[in-house]
Amino acid sequence: MSQKPDAACIAFESDRCVATGDLHEVARAAKEMLDRRKDASLLVFDGVTSGPIEIDFRGTIEDVLARLPKTRDVAPAASPAELDLPPSRGPGRPKLGVVAREITLLPRHWDWLAQQRGGASVAIRRLVEEARRAGEDRDRVRQAQEAAYRFMSAMAGNRPHYEDAIRALFADDPARFEKLIAEWPADVRDHAARLATRAFHREPQARAG
Repeated sequence: MSQKPDAACIAFESDRCVATGDLHEVARAAKEMLDRRKDASLLVFDGVTSGPIEIDFRGTIEDVLARLPKTRDVAPAASPAELDLPPSRGPGRPKLGVVAREITLLPRHWDWLAQQRGGASVAIRRLVEEARRAGEDRDRVRQAQEAAYRFMSAMAGNRPHYEDAIRALFADDPARFEKLIAEWPADVRDHAARLATRAFHREPQARAG
């Protein structure tokens, strides 16, 4: 079946994707299939992390859905008084949340900062932002690699070139990865490729000023 690219959950029966969507959609479709085929064996995964999702399929569809976690209600927007906002400021430059703290650097660091456009404070803020973005990108790639690895281990551990495909995933080699999984069952291959795409993607590096 056609897989939703950003589905919250995905269910497989053997090598075939039988449902994608939110948890209730997947549970309903899976229960209907299990009622038709008592011998079917299902695996349900989180669509982002590939963590296994346990669903109790006993009873009717209504029983199954009633046992699922409830969707969290959206909280109403808080009023300004509830937010305890500071009083509005008059005309003038806003504070922008800047916090002044002392930092200790070597003389050569201060010399370098003094030569940067905008001065030391601007340069330091820019360096911190670049480091923060780089760290977030590394974390995102690592989480995507782990999600793809988790799904592939569960669904393709006995498939040809599995170990080499895992190596290509962690070596950031998308061309080799796609070649190695090309002969896997279509639904397993396509979902593995979709998960891996998040690991192979890189954000553009910020240029130093």
